[in-house]
Amino acid sequence: MANIQYVTKEGLDKLRAELDQLESIERPKITQQIAEARDKGDLSENAEYDAAKEAQGLLEMRISKLKDQVANARVIDPSQLDSSKVSILSSVKIKNIANGVEMSYTLVPETEADLSKAKISVNTPIAKGLLGKKVGEIADITLPNGTQMQFEVLDIKLD
Repeated sequence: MANIQYVTKEGLDKLRAELDQLESIERPKITQQIAEARDKGDLSENAEYDAAKEAQGLLEMRISKLKDQVANARVIDPSQLDSSKVSILSSVKIKNIANGVEMSYTLVPETEADLSKAKISVNTPIAKGLLGKKVGEIADITLPNGTQMQFEVLDIKLD
C-alpha cells in the first residue's frame, strides 16, 4: 500500500533536488571509488573496497527511499484549506493558559518541520491538539510525559 505523504511545493522541490544530487553526483563518485579500490588488487582484504561497497549500499537505500517519497507525495494546495480553523500550513498564535506565554507556530508536514523556524510537524502532540480548533477555542493537550496543557487559539493565518 502506498504511504501517501503530504508536502508543500517547496518540500517536494527539496526532495527532488536531493534525489537528483544523489543520482547524478554521489552515485558516480562511489562507482569511481569502487573502481579505484578494485584496481588495487586482492578484494578479500581491501578495506577501501569494503567501505566503498557499504557506502554504495547506503546511498542506494537513500535513493530508493527518496524515490518512494517523491512518488507518494501529494502537494498541499493552500487555496483549498479552511483558514477559519487550524489545519496543516496554518500559522497559529497560541497562549499557554497556565502561564500566559504566547507562542506562534506553523504546522507543516513532518519532513518540513524545523523548530528553529517555529515550524512544527502536524504529527506532534501540540499540533494534533490544535488541529480543527478556531480562534478563541481551548486545546487540551496531553504531552508524551503525561503532562496536561491547555492552549487558547489567539490567531490563525494561512501563509
